Amino acid sequence: MLFGPLGLLFTGWMLFGLIVLAVWEAIWKGFGLWYSAKNQQKEWFVCILIFNTLGLLPIIYLLWFKPEEKKVRNAKPSKKRK
Repeated sequence: MLFGPLGLLFTGWMLFGLIVLAVWEAIWKGFGLWYSAKNQQKEWFVCILIFNTLGLLPIIYLLWFKPEEKKVRNAKPSKKRK
């Protein structure tokens, strides 16, 4: 049994749940920060970095606000004309 900062009693399952939520948040935050920095979107980077929303803000960014990546098609090389 562990006592938290407000005198709340944490059981093993509650501690496990907090650890799972912390890992969930870290994974989504990492992806959100990576793509926002890669796409030079400073506003999103700062918001994702500051606000802890259990991964909701990075998920929203990645699903709806991340710019589409340009798909490079394998073009056949053109024949050189003489």
